[in-house]
Amino acid sequence: MRILHTMLRVVDLDKTIHFYTKVLGMSLLRRKDYPEGKFTLAFLGYSPETESAVLELTRNWGQDSYELGDAYGHVAIEVEDAEAVCNRAAILGYRVPRPAGVMKHGRTIIAFIEDPNGYKVELIQKGTQFD
Repeated sequence: MRILHTMLRVVDLDKTIHFYTKVLGMSLLRRKDYPEGKFTLAFLGYSPETESAVLELTRNWGQDSYELGDAYGHVAIEVEDAEAVCNRAAILGYRVPRPAGVMKHGRTIIAFIEDPNGYKVELIQKGTQFD
């Protein structure tokens, strides 16, 4: 068994794909409209779906907003340089609610950025996550 994907519902699919590809360096693996169901799916990741878990973005046609709720936490992405990713996100106009730095009570370097839908993405700097 393995984890296949994590699904996020999004309001603007193109803006969200832009965020995950341009800020976080993912590739758009596939995208398909389902007219009968009135939704579109897009799958993004760093490797093919056959090799690793990916992110599924779901755009339900006619849905203009979602409640994020307080049960959802975040998606975590390992990065080479958390500060550089935060800077790239900020330059492209995305929120950086927690700039790169050492986490409280540890030595791991983390940061948080937000996608266009308000979903938080934790950046964990490579080589520090098991300190």
